[in-house]
Amino acid sequence: MKQFVVLSLAILAFAFSGHSQNKKELDQKAIKAMCGCYEVTFNFTETFSFSEDSLYRPSKTKVDKGLEWAQLIEDEDDKISIQHLLQVGRPDSPHIVKHWRQDWLFENTDLYTYNGDNEWLFEKKSKDEVKGQWTQKVFQVDDSPRYEGSASWVHVDGKHYWENTTTAPLPRREYTKRSDYNITLRGNRHEITKYGWLHDQDNAKVIREKGKEDVILANEKGYNTYVKVDDSRCQAARDWWKENEDKWATVRAKWDDVYGRNKDLVLETKVENKPLYKHLFADDMVKTKEINKTIESFVKK
Repeated sequence: MKQFVVLSLAILAFAFSGHSQNKKELDQKAIKAMCGCYEVTFNFTETFSFSEDSLYRPSKTKVDKGLEWAQLIEDEDDKISIQHLLQVGRPDSPHIVKHWRQDWLFENTDLYTYNGDNEWLFEKKSKDEVKGQWTQKVFQVDDSPRYEGSASWVHVDGKHYWENTTTAPLPRREYTKRSDYNITLRGNRHEITKYGWLHDQDNAKVIREKGKEDVILANEKGYNTYVKVDDSRCQAARDWWKENEDKWATVRAKWDDVYGRNKDLVLETKVENKPLYKHLFADDMVKTKEINKTIESFVKK
């Protein structure tokens, strides 16, 4: 396995070293370098508190580990889409969890910015504002919106990274326990490394109220490492995706229709007392008409 990883990294280093490649080609290689099988460690800790409440208690440090398969599902000149799948449980009988998805769009001008309370504001940028940039669009497990931002990939001094700051909903580890803030201001850095890749985060926990200035409640550090391992270790996740990819292509198509309306978007938290992912994760939720109707039922405007 070590030989496989070393060989993969050597090929990646060679790919990045070609002087004949143009900037966009280097960007594409960096994005697709995030695909494959990884041992992932998620690290989050609250670093500074700005609350004036003497009873304020910071979030506990969170450390989780797992095996994650990042599947390339679209590879076009101006769009790259990667679906993440968690593989958990016993190695001989693993359970697969559909995880987050990231789409990368080149010189994209249409963005949805999170505004709190399950609302995303549609923003139209000029072509000059996004020239040479890639938008990273991050989606929830049910392919509903999460956050997105536009920036340039940087290739300098042997480093390959992309970084952006944007607003986002509270992460799952927080919204089930915290209600004293309603926006995460995410400072995201994706960097290709010798061992795989790194998702480095400098986040702020923000209180946003209509008609008032944002208030930063606390800061948080996130440091998530993706260590490349032999793809064979994620075979169960790969097999699961082959069995289920048609269903989720239908889900993405419906969401593309919703996003294509190019207007502010507000979503219900629950319908029939269930969040969207519980509806869509049901084994009997496979028909296009039912999937479309279910997603539409969550769209308030």
